[in-house]
Amino acid sequence: MTASSTSLSPDPADTAFSDLLKRNIRDIPDFPESGIMFRDISTLLADPTLFRQTVDAMAAPFHDIDKVVVIESRGFILGTPIAYAIGAGVVPVRKPGRLPAATFNEDYTLEYGTNSLEIHQDAILPDERILIVDDLLATGGTVNATVKLVERLQGQIAGISVLAELSALRGRDTIPAGITVHSLVVY
Repeated sequence: MTASSTSLSPDPADTAFSDLLKRNIRDIPDFPESGIMFRDISTLLADPTLFRQTVDAMAAPFHDIDKVVVIESRGFILGTPIAYAIGAGVVPVRKPGRLPAATFNEDYTLEYGTNSLEIHQDAILPDERILIVDDLLATGGTVNATVKLVERLQGQIAGISVLAELSALRGRDTIPAGITVHSLVVY
């Protein structure tokens, strides 16, 4: 999958908001290992006004969503209030062994290793409109594994919403063509 995804066009107000978010996301060098620049959103989350604005901005482009699929773990923090705001259900995608009922599993590669994700086999009904939410789009491994899990359950992906995107890692380019990717901050 090398087709590029649809992008939402930012307006000048979005640029100012993106700059505000960047100033409130803390950079942690060499975490979780040497050479990785970790974007710590805990500083942004601690500000109630900015947190509310972030949730609203991540939800704004998406309508008529049945379920928000939230990716462990920071996707839980952002995606659950997004689901509440748009009146959708929440479906967690978790690391192996953390969901109690029958699951489907998908392996993926990330910028510093490999991992797997799982979803309950009964979490999504065929043709439900799904919004996928995570904090970060890096290489695209985590998001693409989630896309495959949703597609396996025959959900219709309405879009992907992330707080931040690491453009140098070209994760957007790995997202299947036709899926809208909405990010508030691009590094």
